[in-house]
Amino acid sequence: MSPRRFSLRQAGMTLAELLVALALGLGVLLAGGVLMIGANRAYVAHEDAAGIDDGGRYALALIGRAVRQGAYVDWEHQGPAGPGVNGPAPLAGLDSRSLVKTSIGIDDAVVNAVNGSDVLAVRYAGAGPAPGGDGSVIDCAGFAVHEAKEGWSIFYVARNGEGVAELRCKYRGAANWSADAVVSGVDGFQVLYGLDSDTPPDGVPNRYVNAGALAALDAGLPAAELNEKTAWKRVASVQVALLLHGERPSAAVQQPDGYALFGSAYSLAQADTDAGVQLAAADLHEAGPPPSRRLFTAVFAVGAARP
Repeated sequence: MSPRRFSLRQAGMTLAELLVALALGLGVLLAGGVLMIGANRAYVAHEDAAGIDDGGRYALALIGRAVRQGAYVDWEHQGPAGPGVNGPAPLAGLDSRSLVKTSIGIDDAVVNAVNGSDVLAVRYAGAGPAPGGDGSVIDCAGFAVHEAKEGWSIFYVARNGEGVAELRCKYRGAANWSADAVVSGVDGFQVLYGLDSDTPPDGVPNRYVNAGALAALDAGLPAAELNEKTAWKRVASVQVALLLHGERPSAAVQQPDGYALFGSAYSLAQADTDAGVQLAAADLHEAGPPPSRRLFTAVFAVGAARP
């Protein structure tokens, strides 16, 4: 019986098969790369939007706390009669102005406001003995205000050393005035005041006006009666609007043409007399794709001052 003879032959991929395999592999890699780039862009956009939301919420919370704190009265320190009628109003403000961080209060305001942004100032009594107080009253920088010291929380917009606009909180320190950044990327900061014009006041605002309108109401008052009868003591609520932008281009296909910070009705009626309440998108960035933007608004109640 003759032995079987096996024929051994090497087999492999042809050139055509190799090219097809390479093409399929490259296609899979390309698809994976596209998916990865898309996922990274979505993550970056989400992170940017989250940063805007966090900044806006924090700024509104800080402003709201300061406004509500403006109604605080230290009855023990004031005595049985409470605060005098000739004391200053807890609120003050300026339209389309910025501040110097080391000046006193809102004195020496500057006119180069960022997009017509406003100034909101709140003053209030402290609580607890000096020097540290009892911690129940703090300024916008987080420092406690004691009973022998008047606290201030002032909000305004200014540009930092890199030219980025930021909302700042100005406060009175132990030796001088200073200001810290609250949130950056600010396109506009606007404030309206809910004026209670009823006699006697009922604590409910009848209309919302800007700081200039309140100043006009006080213009005819004698200096001796200004603190007692100022319209600022009839402010029952404060409405704020804050427009912020992110650090990266927006992923939205269509961008709004502009932003009405207090709604279209107020913008149509007051845009010519109240700078900054209507902002055109084309005026908010210099070049390149526009960044993500979000408008934050809130209304905070103010305790009515005693007449």
